[in-house]
Amino acid sequence: MQYLVSVIDDTAGLATSDEQAAIDVFNDQLKADGYWVFAGGLGSPSNATVVDNRGAEIVFTDGPFVESKEHLAGFWILEAPDLDVALKLAAQGSKACNRKIEVRPFL
Repeated sequence: MQYLVSVIDDTAGLATSDEQAAIDVFNDQLKADGYWVFAGGLGSPSNATVVDNRGAEIVFTDGPFVESKEHLAGFWILEAPDLDVALKLAAQGSKACNRKIEVRPFL
């Protein structure tokens, strides 16, 4: 089963060099153990654009879709046999990036 493992941040800064090194080690281990599918870091919410094409005209709005102290800073997509393994991996990822993590299974 695949899981979206989201990195939740409440700062505007990027990962420190020590955090980035720990993330790289974690990523390498995920790949070696066969859990890696894809991962990526995201730009600041201030660089986001919300697109709403539900009405008669397309509306583009600068900034995040919701105002919040926390934002999605990055993510992993992992292949794990069950939620317990995904949560164990998420705990390791949280330690590596020094941020909170949310785990959600794909439907």
